[in-house]
Amino acid sequence: MPSLKDLKVRINSVKSTRKITKAMQMVAAAKLRRAQEAAEASRPYAARMTTVLSNIASGNRDNPEAPKLLRGTGDDKRHLLVVCTAERGLCGGFNSSIVRRSKLDINRLVSEGKDVKILCVGRKGREQLKREYSHLFVENQIAFEGIKRISYAQAEQVASRVLGSFAKGEYDVVTLYYSEFESVMTQTPQALQVIPATIGEVEDTGSNSTYEYEPDETALLADLLPKNITVQIYRALLENAASEQGARMSAMDNATRNAGDMVDKLTLQYNRSRQAAITSELIEIISGAEALNG
Repeated sequence: MPSLKDLKVRINSVKSTRKITKAMQMVAAAKLRRAQEAAEASRPYAARMTTVLSNIASGNRDNPEAPKLLRGTGDDKRHLLVVCTAERGLCGGFNSSIVRRSKLDINRLVSEGKDVKILCVGRKGREQLKREYSHLFVENQIAFEGIKRISYAQAEQVASRVLGSFAKGEYDVVTLYYSEFESVMTQTPQALQVIPATIGEVEDTGSNSTYEYEPDETALLADLLPKNITVQIYRALLENAASEQGARMSAMDNATRNAGDMVDKLTLQYNRSRQAAITSELIEIISGAEALNG
């Protein structure tokens, strides 16, 4: 049974931990609002660009002159998985959920005999995946250590790496993994194929109007498709930033509550032990006095 001194030290230690988790919760809450606004602001632009591309590309996917980013290489043997995670931990299951989602596809593709390579954007994803899949890593993993805010330039860095590798013929399919922010309690892992471009349904404008593009559709696609990849990566990084802060806020709130419960239990144990020690001393004093009087 721990001594009164040990219990006192442990209570003080847990109280110090509770102060830290409470501070981290407040910092995450302050950062969350800005990150959430940025993520939500990026969604209409990314969605609209996808719609525009769908309208332009709907009749060009089978065009032999269409950009390779749209029609693909004609094969799906070589896959690049771009796994975007955070640089730091202490954010609950945020990083693990993205890694778990990517592992499902890694194992499936490997079992199908595909050539798989992994590009990790963020330190935590790299640390988790290297235990089993370090042999699948591409060289020079991307990390944004010490950053305070996600920027478009960082998305361009990732997109440039991906587009350069695709242009060299190293990959046939590129898939992006990230976590979409829904609320403080909910962040949903996503897998988005960016090469070949995923074309959704053509927008119904409700009219029979036709459009003529200048320059032609092929030239527009050649310019818009690389830009769309950068936009989608930028949106993924913003969604991750908001999801990370939401997950950290929730995790630190739970940690603060657990620390408070532990302090209460330890304090009760300390008081009981102290009361038992005092009672034992009183019994010894009374017993000694009675022995002397007897």
